[in-house]
Amino acid sequence: MTTLLDTLIHAARLGGAVVMRHYEAGVEAHEKSDGSPVTLADTQAEAAILAQLALDHPGVPTVGEETGASPGAGSGTFFLIDPLDGTREFIGRNGEFTVNIALIEHGEPVAGVVLAPAMGRLFAGARGAGAFEIMADGSRRPLRVRASPPAPVVLGSRSHATPETRLWLERFPGHGAEPCGSSVKFGRLAAGEADLYPRLGPTMEWDTAAGDAVLRAAGGLTVTLEGEPLRYGRAGGDWRNPHFIAYGDPALAARCRSAA
Repeated sequence: MTTLLDTLIHAARLGGAVVMRHYEAGVEAHEKSDGSPVTLADTQAEAAILAQLALDHPGVPTVGEETGASPGAGSGTFFLIDPLDGTREFIGRNGEFTVNIALIEHGEPVAGVVLAPAMGRLFAGARGAGAFEIMADGSRRPLRVRASPPAPVVLGSRSHATPETRLWLERFPGHGAEPCGSSVKFGRLAAGEADLYPRLGPTMEWDTAAGDAVLRAAGGLTVTLEGEPLRYGRAGGDWRNPHFIAYGDPALAARCRSAA
């Protein structure tokens, strides 16, 4: 898994370099058919990532947000890629956007890398290998979720807050709330900087898989509202996630159920 993570880190950095070239040169965006924004940074970064993965892991199917699924992807083992998560943050130039690569095995995110190139943060983790953040000097800081305080710190989507999420959070009076864009939220939970990320709104599997892998490797979990672990590559090619809650401390999940 360590060797695998090294190759995913390299591919993510290649994608991040493409993204930052566009970020520094200025952004031109247009709408996709679903109304979401897309830029040249999205498509060119995904091309760079896919080319590197084909070299490092030939024959492993891929699913990318922009290019879709290659033959054989969606079941068994495959890579799940979001070359630019937080496109609205990218366009808004607040730095909270990420490059995400995950390896999925039979529905489980077993390895992932989340790179926030404008923030200078890179989170990585894999099943059995733990999670870490690569620091500016190249050292690797181990990541572990923290024990949740009585009033948890909640990370919320900067661009996609919903009334349903606010209602769900009423079970935690006095909680702290911090807006945060993209899959950086998963990295911050894994690093013990916050406790909870509820998402009662639309997301796609490529938005969450890499961050979910990092969080699980750091001791956290991501579950549906029914308490089941979030799964990836469901039958039928539907890449939409159900509503979910990402927890740092798993004990907080029990508190959520008792407070419902």
